[in-house]
Amino acid sequence: MNLMLGLPESTELLPDSATLRIPAQPKPVEDYVQEALKARADLAAIGFRQKAAATGVKAALGERLPSVAVTGGYVAMDIPHLLTVTNAVNLGLGVKYDIASLWKNKARVQAAQARVQEAAAGAAQLSDAIRLQVHQRYLSLLSAQKKIDVNNNAVAQAEENFRVVRNKFNNQLATTTELLDADAALLQARLGRSFAANDAVVAYYKLLQASGTLSENSK
Repeated sequence: MNLMLGLPESTELLPDSATLRIPAQPKPVEDYVQEALKARADLAAIGFRQKAAATGVKAALGERLPSVAVTGGYVAMDIPHLLTVTNAVNLGLGVKYDIASLWKNKARVQAAQARVQEAAAGAAQLSDAIRLQVHQRYLSLLSAQKKIDVNNNAVAQAEENFRVVRNKFNNQLATTTELLDADAALLQARLGRSFAANDAVVAYYKLLQASGTLSENSK
């Protein structure tokens, strides 16, 4: 590579380590799944829907209860030659129940319960989708890391081949074309390793995105 770039042979080219902030060994996949179930905003939103639906059921059931009213007052009564009442208190308790609203309320309760079931089904479906997404992106990360290992081996082989060809060239046993071909093969191998490393970074941050922890891990 240095020959093709016009650099001294002793120049060492290294990838930018700032872009390779990924763990050598990722956590178990279930850890990422549990983080996603706790941190994903879309799952939290549907959780709020479930709570709102449950509150709606309670409100609809509360409408079935009768209304109660308490009445009271002072009474004074004077019936000549028969009865005299002073400072008497009368109390009354009234219960009102709208029979006609019973059927309407039943429909409201059923509708509220249907919303609860719908929200629960949505939460379960989303949880399954999140689990699947996390597993898929975890496997993508493992695959990308394996590609890094493969490309590291390719670089090692290309470096050894270049060393052999260069020694032959120095001893006039190889042509300039052969030396340039060996250097080009080494360049290709190192580029492949860099691309594999970048793919691993992308795969890792996609995994963090799926687990809902991208922002806190990118600080």
